[in-house]
Amino acid sequence: MYLVVFRSHKRAGYDAAAYARHAEAMEELARAQPGFLAVKTYAADDGETVTISEWATREAAKAWRCHPDHATIQGEGRKSHYARYTMFTCLDPQVTEFKSDEPQNEDA
Repeated sequence: MYLVVFRSHKRAGYDAAAYARHAEAMEELARAQPGFLAVKTYAADDGETVTISEWATREAAKAWRCHPDHATIQGEGRKSHYARYTMFTCLDPQVTEFKSDEPQNEDA
C-alpha cells in the first residue's frame, strides 16, 4: 500500500464553487485509475483540509500524479486555489487496526 496525505490551505477569496467542481472531477477520475484504493477528505476549523488517498503501489500513485487531466488541475490549484500545501507519502505504512464488536454509528 502507498499513502498520500495532502494538507492544504486555500487562498483568501478563492472561487469555492470552481474548487468544488475540480475536486469532484478529480475524485471521480482518481477512482477510475488502476491501483486506486480509497480517498477521504477532512476539513479543520482553521481552514486546513487534509486529503488521504490510498494506492495499491507507489507506481499507481505516481501515475495518478502525472495523469494529464490531474496535472492540469494541479496547475490551476496552485494558480487560483491554494495559498499553501504540503504532501506526505509513505510506502508500506505500518497498519494497526481495531474493530469493536459494537455496531458502527454511520452518522459519526
